[in-house]
Amino acid sequence: MKKIAGVLLAACVVTSIQSRNATAQLISIKTVPVATGNQFLLYPSANLGMAGVSVAIDDHLLDPFVNPAKGSRLEGSRLFGSPTFYGISDRGPGGRTLPLGATFAGQNFFGAVSASLQQLDRNGQGFCQFGGCGITLSDSRSTNQYLHGMVGSRLGNADLSVGVSVSWADLNAVEGVDLLYGLAESIDQFGSALDVRIGVLKDGSDGSSFEAIALFNRFKMTHDVTQIDWFRDDILLVQNPIRTVERNLDRTNTFGLHFGYQRPLAGSDWRIGGILTANYKSHPKIPNYEVMNIPRDPGYSWAYNIGVGLSREMGPARFAVEIVYEPIVSSTWAEAAEPVQTESGRTLAVGAKTIENDFQFSNATFRMGISRETQTLGFQIGLEVRSINYDLDQVDNVLETFRHQQENWMEWTPTIGLTLIFPEFQIRYTGMVTSGTGRPGVVWSPRAVAAFDTAGDVIVAPSGPLTLQDATVVTHRVVFVMPIK
Repeated sequence: MKKIAGVLLAACVVTSIQSRNATAQLISIKTVPVATGNQFLLYPSANLGMAGVSVAIDDHLLDPFVNPAKGSRLEGSRLFGSPTFYGISDRGPGGRTLPLGATFAGQNFFGAVSASLQQLDRNGQGFCQFGGCGITLSDSRSTNQYLHGMVGSRLGNADLSVGVSVSWADLNAVEGVDLLYGLAESIDQFGSALDVRIGVLKDGSDGSSFEAIALFNRFKMTHDVTQIDWFRDDILLVQNPIRTVERNLDRTNTFGLHFGYQRPLAGSDWRIGGILTANYKSHPKIPNYEVMNIPRDPGYSWAYNIGVGLSREMGPARFAVEIVYEPIVSSTWAEAAEPVQTESGRTLAVGAKTIENDFQFSNATFRMGISRETQTLGFQIGLEVRSINYDLDQVDNVLETFRHQQENWMEWTPTIGLTLIFPEFQIRYTGMVTSGTGRPGVVWSPRAVAAFDTAGDVIVAPSGPLTLQDATVVTHRVVFVMPIK
């Protein structure tokens, strides 16, 4: 069966093994509104119920896992656990994660370690044959493991600190990939992810702070996709359908720099902050998904963000608001594996670009949150709104055509949090609901089939606008924090 669709840069949807709150440092790229859940929500956070605001307000639980130098702000040592549960509507998949870890702080040195065990489900997803749905246990459930280590030191005085962290994941499944191979009988995923960071933090005597982070992230996955064909030479193969296994490689390497600055506004209890981030991503291999046919040959991306935020602390109450703008450019291309004749009769040599795709993104994220926390009880509420807009310019050097396509959508995530504080420990609950994503597709048109028939092995970009079967992602999270005495 010929494919009607695939995705560009879906490898970048989930290239980070940090928490969703760390996305300011590692910028993700999405070209389809696929519902991916909260697979990488691994580390504890004090602001998650406030929509994860972070530009102008500190998060004493999460900050050391985002910038290892911020471990200098830790007080004493503590154990933590942050079990997380999420599910996707419309019989969609879900996941359960149990992270456990500890943070340590001495006079000059500090550190943290954590390990997470995760199970991902594919409830209701599977390929149904004439004899029924034959999804196996190994296809319906997968297990991932995550490890994180951080160490740092205060230099000279307590105002300057440096730190380094390493995160590693053994991945047997990445959420959302199944939705991008909708016609497959089964998908076997395996691979790993690595994230290395070096951080610097300078706290000023006037309450200001400056941070810098250099990072490298490597995402490496393999998808063995089993396709089933019920027809050969127009004959229906009821008893013995033909099964083929296609291996798709998903590779992305990211180099990044991040800078952040905060300071109090003179004569008030307000605080202002700003961030600036740059990521360079190389894409040695991009999978041939079924949502859009996009080249699996080399590509690269430059992703930036610039953000500003305001916060205010009024006794036990806190308020924060921020907006982050993300301009991104991405380029991918297909290379001829053999000489290809163009529409006008020219011949493209081996290695020549048969298709060139240029994407320009103009994304924005808005977050707002408020909380009130006493010595025994706390409450949080927040909202995150993410707008994604991109333009695709495609040059088909075989058909000698040019095409422009524009796509945009918005993702809404209201959050709520509740904190119980006891003398011996504290418990934090966070609930989140994300809408605006789901199961993506593409509008079929006769031109899509004609392009395949004419171009042969040349993979073409989508020939129609994206479609979406809406779904919501509901996440529940409980964080336990206990001091080590």
